[in-house]
Amino acid sequence: MSRANGTPYAPHTDDETAAMLAEIGVDDEEALFDIPEAVSFDGDFGIDARTERGIRDECARIFARNDDLTEFLGRGHYGHYVPSVVDHLADRAEFLTSYTQYQPEVSQGFLQALFEYQSMLVELTGLDVANCSMYDAATALGEAATLADRVRSTSGDTVLVPEQLREGKRAVLENYCDGADLAVETYPMADGTADVDALADRAGDDVAMVYAESPTVRGCIEERLAAIGDLADETDALFVLGSDVVALSVLESPAAVGADVVVGEAGSLGLPTAYGMGLGIFACSDEFLRQVPGRLVGASEDANGDRAYTLTLQTREQHIRKERATSNICTNQAWVALRAAIHAATLGPDGLVDLANDSVREAEALASRIDELSGAAAPVHDRHHFREFAVRVDQPAEAIAADLEGEGFAVHAIDDHLLQVCVTDLNAGETDGLVAAFEEVL
Repeated sequence: MSRANGTPYAPHTDDETAAMLAEIGVDDEEALFDIPEAVSFDGDFGIDARTERGIRDECARIFARNDDLTEFLGRGHYGHYVPSVVDHLADRAEFLTSYTQYQPEVSQGFLQALFEYQSMLVELTGLDVANCSMYDAATALGEAATLADRVRSTSGDTVLVPEQLREGKRAVLENYCDGADLAVETYPMADGTADVDALADRAGDDVAMVYAESPTVRGCIEERLAAIGDLADETDALFVLGSDVVALSVLESPAAVGADVVVGEAGSLGLPTAYGMGLGIFACSDEFLRQVPGRLVGASEDANGDRAYTLTLQTREQHIRKERATSNICTNQAWVALRAAIHAATLGPDGLVDLANDSVREAEALASRIDELSGAAAPVHDRHHFREFAVRVDQPAEAIAADLEGEGFAVHAIDDHLLQVCVTDLNAGETDGLVAAFEEVL
């Protein structure tokens, strides 16, 4: 609430504020909150006033303390070059100041952009329905598990996931499953992809959902997705496939391998590398249309018979009775989804495929060069790779990663003698330096 003459965004006068407080029965805004004294604002931030230039200089000094590293990091967070048109369009005021498009009569432009985003996901996955964005890949996976619990006729309460699953994603999934009384169990991997025979032995009536990834967390292309889909179908379990929007442009269609739901990450388009910031995707077949978490943008007609867009099937607990809600997702990544849609449209179908093919070729080329070095073997897994791959080193992996950091390069240490390296169009020009650094520290 604002005092005096208010602001353009919350135009409440003193009299209006007083009337609202009187109606509630409190004397001031502070009475609406119960803030512990230890963390309560005492009226002084302890920050000296500075000029704009002074603030810029201070921020520059702080940022200069960051390590100047060239990142070859991946494992769920990927950076590709973002065309400048994405910033120019997405930074328009009508997009930046829009909260949620509840009023379609004033939100047609943004709603249409989100409808296009959904349409792109439908085309990439081959499935019928995609929502207009999720928080990130981890929450999308959690929502898929609770969807499986609602729709599967099986009485099972087990969610099967690969044993090689990113730790943060597994933790979020377990949080979701704990509330739904579901149990998360793993199935073995074989050379970087699913051990389908072991999965077949584990699958049964107690399984509500089978989750597989392609690419896997180690960058391997899963070669037997159709077989995994068949196993899930035989036990009446939901088959959920994890991927990302760039990889989906060249991999076999999820719909063709029997995927019921596709989840994953779209933040590799439209965003710079953002550890902790993502954009989740969620697509499924028509069968689950009314079970999709979050919200959908639908196309309809206005009173004049012209094409119009509106938020529809908002099956979250803020909009419908709690017992009928599909999720408690409170918002979505609309502006980030807008950026992804602009980026994808700028690339076009051919550009997106070219970007994906480069992600295969550059990973293969870099792995081959590292493999020639004494004391290293790459890729560890005899598979096709997308963007990233594992490297086995004779010396302790943590020590090698630390030495590489000293040379100006960041890679993942994922096991005692395993590193993981990720290459995209953003760091492909630095591979000569990385190979030389590898040779030096090995």
